[in-house]
Amino acid sequence: MWKTFCLSLLVAGLFSCQEGKRYQSFKPGEIWLDNTEVHINAHGGGILYDGGRYYWFGEHKTEGEAGNRANVGVHCYSSDDLYNWIDEGIALTVEPEGSGSPIEKGCILERPKVIHNAKTGKYVMWFHLEPKGMGYRGAQSGVAVSDRVTGPYRFLHAGRINAGKWAENASDELKNAPVPALEDAYSGGSLPGHPDSLNIHKRDLERGQMARDMNLFVDGDGKAYHIYASEENSTLQIAQLNDDYTDHNGVYVRCFAGRFMEAPAMFKHNGKYYLMMSGCTGWAPNAARSAVADSILGEWKELGNPCMDADSATTYHSQSTYILPMPGHPDKFIYMGDRWTPENAIDGRYIWLPLEFDGERFVIHWQDEWKM
Repeated sequence: MWKTFCLSLLVAGLFSCQEGKRYQSFKPGEIWLDNTEVHINAHGGGILYDGGRYYWFGEHKTEGEAGNRANVGVHCYSSDDLYNWIDEGIALTVEPEGSGSPIEKGCILERPKVIHNAKTGKYVMWFHLEPKGMGYRGAQSGVAVSDRVTGPYRFLHAGRINAGKWAENASDELKNAPVPALEDAYSGGSLPGHPDSLNIHKRDLERGQMARDMNLFVDGDGKAYHIYASEENSTLQIAQLNDDYTDHNGVYVRCFAGRFMEAPAMFKHNGKYYLMMSGCTGWAPNAARSAVADSILGEWKELGNPCMDADSATTYHSQSTYILPMPGHPDKFIYMGDRWTPENAIDGRYIWLPLEFDGERFVIHWQDEWKM
């Protein structure tokens, strides 16, 4: 049905081809067809540039509310210009129902990101995972690897993060304080007190830290970092990965305690590190946040909402998922956001907009159509 709808748009003349390419510009929020005439299905995704091509990995959604769960897996597309995308198929396939796998069909598998390890030659995928039947109480991270960028990826393991390890910036006071926080008592969007007064960090020490919305970042020295919403979504954590990128090495920090940041996207510009995030309002969009630091592990300083125009209070009706350096423009980046439609997950749209700098801050302006 979806392919028939997309083909009807093509026949109606809503898309044009020039020099063998359908698209010559970005049109945020519109249907975006791949080379098979189907709307791109890579939600909550990220981009890997490898071997002269861009690879877009994201959640494969299906129709209806049930499509918000992982019924297929992680989809991959490739492009040489960022406008026109080739369907490369399912990079990571969920396991059949009844398999007992952590990534069994019907689990929640969100925000997949892929990075390449130059030492091992492997492509490593991380994602937020909620095993089937757990709702959002699992708060796990999953890992898969492949020898080829497009896959297939082989699932390795999933679980909580840095079990038994304190954050580098955890105070002695916090380490010695009692733990009033309860298990399975919070919604993920609010708490009855500050996360430090509840001591959620210590509550989760032995079984590992929670991780939901996430991203990855590889620095110039080859060290890789996992950025994720933790402590009932109240606190962002940034953790180093080990040398092969398939696990953590025990080094991590707590950032923005009590600020309820999710949907993190990190990038680097002129030696400084930047983050874009959202607040926690479920599927409903909200005003974005931004921050800057001289070091990935902080201290981080908030910079406010980077969106400047009408609808800035909803991040142009979207939520951040990735920040991509703009080809040929060293001072510009592309904001990648999702416009979620949870009542019919497959109809989620993509909001890609140019990100520019105004002094220390980065800013995003709305454009109905734009070119690099």
